[in-house]
Amino acid sequence: MFLKKIIFIFILLSSYQTQSYSKSFSFNDIDFNNLSKYFSGIVAYESKNNSLALDYFNSSKTLINKHDPYLKKLVMSLVLEGKVNQAINTIKYNKKKRSFDFFEAYVLLALDNLKKNKIIEASDILNDIPENLKKNRFNKIILDSLNQYLIVFDKKIISKQNHNLGNLSLIIETFQRCYLEDKNTDAFFSRLINSSQGDYSRYIYFYLTYLIENKRPEESKAITDELSYINTSLLLSQGKSWIENNQFDEFSKVFSCKNYNDIVSEFLFLISNLYSSQNEYEKSNFYLSLSNFLNPKFIFNLSLVSENFYFNKDYEKSKKVLKIFTKDQDFYYWYKIKKEAQIITKTKNRKDSLNYITSKFKKIKSPNEKFIFDIANFYKNSKEYKEAIKYYSILIDSITENNELKSDILYRRGGSYERMGNYSKADKDLMDSLKIDPDDSYVLNYLAYSWLERNYKINDAIVMLEKAYESNKDDPYIIDSIGWAYYLLNDFKKAEKFLRRAVELMPDDPIVNDHYGDILWKLDRKIQARYFWTMVLKMEDTEKKMIDNIRIKLIEGPINS
Repeated sequence: MFLKKIIFIFILLSSYQTQSYSKSFSFNDIDFNNLSKYFSGIVAYESKNNSLALDYFNSSKTLINKHDPYLKKLVMSLVLEGKVNQAINTIKYNKKKRSFDFFEAYVLLALDNLKKNKIIEASDILNDIPENLKKNRFNKIILDSLNQYLIVFDKKIISKQNHNLGNLSLIIETFQRCYLEDKNTDAFFSRLINSSQGDYSRYIYFYLTYLIENKRPEESKAITDELSYINTSLLLSQGKSWIENNQFDEFSKVFSCKNYNDIVSEFLFLISNLYSSQNEYEKSNFYLSLSNFLNPKFIFNLSLVSENFYFNKDYEKSKKVLKIFTKDQDFYYWYKIKKEAQIITKTKNRKDSLNYITSKFKKIKSPNEKFIFDIANFYKNSKEYKEAIKYYSILIDSITENNELKSDILYRRGGSYERMGNYSKADKDLMDSLKIDPDDSYVLNYLAYSWLERNYKINDAIVMLEKAYESNKDDPYIIDSIGWAYYLLNDFKKAEKFLRRAVELMPDDPIVNDHYGDILWKLDRKIQARYFWTMVLKMEDTEKKMIDNIRIKLIEGPINS
């Protein structure tokens, strides 16, 4: 048994050790007890169990001077657990003994100095970063941006950037001008907010903060009066709520353009978002922790931490983060309730989830349109269509003009009627939605597919689907619908081309795979058809009715064969 353990540790050691480490880490120096704990820490770390990883790393600290990667994993674990100061102290303790082979160590030391108002020292640390650590694209962006900020904070001037990073450069310069109280700050915020290259509505919130900080509350109110809660971001909705309730002081409690720690904190949040968009949730949470380190007042950014834990299926940690949001922050409190309900769906069932959120909703004295919209969607997703229709109707009746929002809610209510089998009301809502926005590809697709399923107005349905497809050629639902339309017209070769693409885009969707099986059967590719039907039986989201139909098809083929 002991021999097997030695062999196992040797294999692990061979995997993690490189030539550059071999001189400082030899078998003569090994304490196998500490080494075993270290590798247990690595396993826990790679499994996203950071708390357990930190326990193992802390219990094997004697390796810190013998194995360089140990220091990085320990530091990363500390930061991910929110122990940023401890991580910084660990780096400082080892700084005298060696240079560091990981970029994050230098960032931590620089931010530590920035927080202590030692801007020159922070700049010196960033200048010490080895060239090999600057080659990573994200590292380069972070380094260049931090250096730009430090120049502004030290010399009170905006220097020309070495690289044009598109709207990221615009975001950075906007906050720099805000910090310097530059006369062009309004113009830069306007360029950013109205950019056609993406959704930058988050920065409306910071513009509101700037206006209020500069004693221009009426201008901030004029902006939020034009916003609807339903299609406004969470952060901006919270700001709109404060302004409507004359709680202008709340803005300065969490962020100020005059505080450079707050500004760099927002930059780090942006970096965290970039990593999250690449599904690098560990790096995302690392920079989120640093953002919170610089500006712990801005608790709203922790919603992204909760989301990252949720996507990693670490539901207990997600719930733990959510506890920070209270009833005083009405929109973030509602966000907390929704996320807890989603977790209940994942860990228990949809019925308990719906009971939880509806019980909380009923306690809200005067729910705004966003809360009503969300509860309607929860009912619809839980297939409680009658209740969903009730709340959608409240919203539709409150909207006096035909606009994009009304079109969207008509689409949702129409879909609820369709699921109930009330096709006359479903068609009316969906057609009314298209009267407002005739080119909405999703409404065109939904109505057309509904007609296909009823064998109703097939030719009109195909015209609508072709229009939807032309404007949205990569949407798998539209591709599935148009493929199914050709199937109903007995054009199986053309149908197969579309359904094959839909399966490639949505390999885990039961309906798409079921449709593809039907088409393959018609093309006399029956072995392949049975393969896809069998796969549908194994999918989590397959409904009982579809399961029963597929079991028949596996024996007899499609009914209309």
